[in-house]
Amino acid sequence: MKANAERIEKNTVILEIEVDADQFSRAIDSAYRKLVKKVNVPGFRKGKTPRQILERFIGKEAIYEEAMDTLVPEAYFKAVEDTGIEPIDQPKMELVQVEEGKPVVLKATVQVKPEVQLGQYKELELARPSTLVTDEEVQESLVKLRDRHAKLLTLEEGVVENGDTAVIDFLGKVDGEPFSGGEGREYPLEIGTGSFIAGFEEQTVGMSSGETRDIEVTFPEDYKAEELAGKKATFTVTVKEIKRKELAELDDEFAKDVSEFDTLEELRNDISNKLKEAAESRADGLVRMELVRRAVENSIIEVPEAMIDHQLEDLMGTMERRLSAQGVSVQDYLKYANITLEDMQDQMRPEAEQTVRTNLVLEAISKTEDIKASEEEIKEQAEKIAAQFNQDADKFISMLRDEKRLGYITEGIIRDKTVQLMVDSAIFTDDTNEKTEE
Repeated sequence: MKANAERIEKNTVILEIEVDADQFSRAIDSAYRKLVKKVNVPGFRKGKTPRQILERFIGKEAIYEEAMDTLVPEAYFKAVEDTGIEPIDQPKMELVQVEEGKPVVLKATVQVKPEVQLGQYKELELARPSTLVTDEEVQESLVKLRDRHAKLLTLEEGVVENGDTAVIDFLGKVDGEPFSGGEGREYPLEIGTGSFIAGFEEQTVGMSSGETRDIEVTFPEDYKAEELAGKKATFTVTVKEIKRKELAELDDEFAKDVSEFDTLEELRNDISNKLKEAAESRADGLVRMELVRRAVENSIIEVPEAMIDHQLEDLMGTMERRLSAQGVSVQDYLKYANITLEDMQDQMRPEAEQTVRTNLVLEAISKTEDIKASEEEIKEQAEKIAAQFNQDADKFISMLRDEKRLGYITEGIIRDKTVQLMVDSAIFTDDTNEKTEE
């Protein structure tokens, strides 16, 4: 078989494929053996009809068509492999010559991955985000920790204050009529969290246990239930109980109760260290993202629409799975968001295009720098993933190899090493460690 690739446009290639006559003859023989078992010819048992008789009965073209159904895909994929092109969409096939005893000539027009003109991606200058942890941040974390471990005590006397949990019964009405979802019994509402409609929680402040009060609010114009959007509602609210947090003193006893440390100072140091680790991890992520963004920005690529369409399908599929995990269908989400499927696709299309650009640039850098993943690295990464799912590492790797999914791990390793190359060569211009807004 012979194959020749000619680029007629930036992202379009014509493959001229020639399959030798002997291979075509074998494909015809195979097609005859398949069809003779399926076709009933009067006077012959199924599977025993001579080829010449079968050709006259169903037509030689039918046998040729059956032969080409197998021959064309095989020839196309072999030509792709031999020429080294990277198709991104289904080809448009044209049969130029199909005649027994002669080579079969095919022509395939196919879109391929675009050429990437890389710009600067090494020795990029940027300021490293601050990893400074202040005493105020440590104190804030301590206060939050104390808040999480606070005891809720039921008040015998007193009124609702901000920060209390009011156990309430409520019934909401619009235009004097109850509405779906507007009623609750024994509902624990933490005042000040903003979990109810704006203005609701504030109007419960000052109520005493057993008191009933009418609270008037207005639903937002963009409220997910269209029939309530912008409407005024009256809620009849009865406070059943008032619960107030009892906060512990921030001392050594508190540290012993909520941690493995004996002193508050040890707990502070541990919190400070964890905040520092989180800040460093966040800074590292921001640096990597910024370097990749600049490398993409510095490169020139003409992204084919087909690649954007495929990526958009992936993004839509991911979103559908996330919604499904929350028990929400895409149709319900569109209704809540008051948008059409086309609107959502339009909103996600820029992200799809940027993802394609990023992938192409990182792939081009890895090829330029000859970055590869070793067998040891692939095995190590696969073992980490297997451990996360409590699976045997060897069986997990074998499963990935059988399902031809080991390539995803390889690509991930190469991508990480490519970005790390950019990080290692970056020039960090900010040598201060002052707090900066991220």
